[in-house]
Amino acid sequence: MANFLLERTAPLPLDEAWRRITRWQRHGDAVPLTVVRVVPPEPTREGTLVVARSGVGPLGFDDPMEVTVWQPPEGGAAGMCRLEKRGRVVLGWAELEVRPGPGGRTRVIWREEIRVRFLPSLFDGTVRRSSRYVFGRALNHLLRQP
Repeated sequence: MANFLLERTAPLPLDEAWRRITRWQRHGDAVPLTVVRVVPPEPTREGTLVVARSGVGPLGFDDPMEVTVWQPPEGGAAGMCRLEKRGRVVLGWAELEVRPGPGGRTRVIWREEIRVRFLPSLFDGTVRRSSRYVFGRALNHLLRQP
């Protein structure tokens, strides 16, 4: 298992940062060679399935993730979403959280535990570094784009 943590402070109100990081199809715009679909379509709730298809043509795989916690920010309080990875290739979970930050900004936290099936733990460091890089760029993109 590879665990990683990403933290950002965004010059956005809580609800806007939340909206930006939980528009699931936009994750596909930010992660190379990935398209995201949501079942059922909006609104997201516990039980929603977010499926990221990564790859090119037949050389791809689905990364289905079920929303198991859905707590949007309300009244200035923090918000949190947890996705459990339910695929054949990628396992683990991800948590996306928004908290009040300094000066009216928002603190965004992305925690993830990821395991690639059939990949020995010897590669956990590589998975961790590459995931931090890819998802860090994705998070930056999501927070910058309205």
